[in-house]
Amino acid sequence: MRVEQPTTEQVRELPRLMQHPVPPEWEDQNGHVNVKYYMTLYDLGGLPMLSAMGIDEAYFLERRCGFFDLEHHIFYLSELHVGDRINIYLRLVNRSQKRFHGIMFIVNDSRDLLASTLEFVTSGADLDERRTAAFPDDVAARLDRMIEEHGRPSWSPPLCGVMSA
Repeated sequence: MRVEQPTTEQVRELPRLMQHPVPPEWEDQNGHVNVKYYMTLYDLGGLPMLSAMGIDEAYFLERRCGFFDLEHHIFYLSELHVGDRINIYLRLVNRSQKRFHGIMFIVNDSRDLLASTLEFVTSGADLDERRTAAFPDDVAARLDRMIEEHGRPSWSPPLCGVMSA
């Protein structure tokens, strides 16, 4: 199924999570960034996403709450090369009592191309019980605000159509 992707200009309307240069050690035998480093970039973008949600180390250690990723869908759209400057952007789509649904975008600023998208569903977690759990009220309220803010762009997020919170 072909999904219409936004332009880089449209993606740049969203909150930027981080900027990262592509280091030489990420190049594979094909002369571009190996697919495992796309996941590394998305993982690196996760910490600023949590920070934007007001999540810090105390959330994990003192409140014993966390997050479990449940599902991912990745589109690889254009190559990344050593030295390229990339930015990662976030758009949260919706949530339920226990889960939130979003999409991250890797934009290659060196070439002005959308390189990849990662659609995801993440669940709240009780770290003592090691089970999914409802979001605490303060986190749910922040998620609601972020979803509302991220819904303001006039374009639809490029969702795969099989995931939801």
